[in-house]
Amino acid sequence: MPPLESTVAASSICVFLMIENRLLREALSRLLRKYSDILVVGQSGQVDPSPTHALDRRCDVLITDSAEFTGRVQSSAVESIRRIAFNIIFIGMGADEEQFIAAIRSGATGYLLQEASSSDLVAAVRAVSRGEAVCPSQLCSALFRFVVQSAREMHLQNSTSKPELTLRQQQLVGLVARGLTNKEIASHLNLSEFTVRNHIHRILRLVDASSRREAVEVIRAYGYTISP
Repeated sequence: MPPLESTVAASSICVFLMIENRLLREALSRLLRKYSDILVVGQSGQVDPSPTHALDRRCDVLITDSAEFTGRVQSSAVESIRRIAFNIIFIGMGADEEQFIAAIRSGATGYLLQEASSSDLVAAVRAVSRGEAVCPSQLCSALFRFVVQSAREMHLQNSTSKPELTLRQQQLVGLVARGLTNKEIASHLNLSEFTVRNHIHRILRLVDASSRREAVEVIRAYGYTISP
């Protein structure tokens, strides 16, 4: 019969803490050690998976509070971190859509905001270890838009032709992206409102879009520079 310690370790959720703030890192370590199903197997204060952080086996969950992970960290470092952990949870984050999507791109399966409690973190650790994902409800729509946009970009990349927009059409799309109405666009370009409507109708047909907003997104995906 194997020793009790090895049995507990084998059934535990192995967690690695990559927390820059030492007080927070130590507090989280103490918190997680209170739970019999969670085992803290290592910790670091730097977003730097050096050989000294190597584990005998991959941990189940890596917890980090560093936005640097989604910013300046090089792809090689991200790959090294992914070799350490099956799942990554970001904690103490802001409700910023761009940062959230950057975290998803970096491999996050959990994303907790600054107001998340310790019980929220424990629940997230257990959830991602079961193969689930955890994110704030207010950011779900951003994730859905990201998936739709990614699918659209992939489709456009595989398409054979790029729509040819005239300079006037590109100028008009830029004004649409700024949220201007047809009347405001007509005044800005010194055109009739009827002419503006016709331009927009042609653009929608050209890019096969059902709305002005979708047209702007599709045109951007094709590589046109559209400044909102």
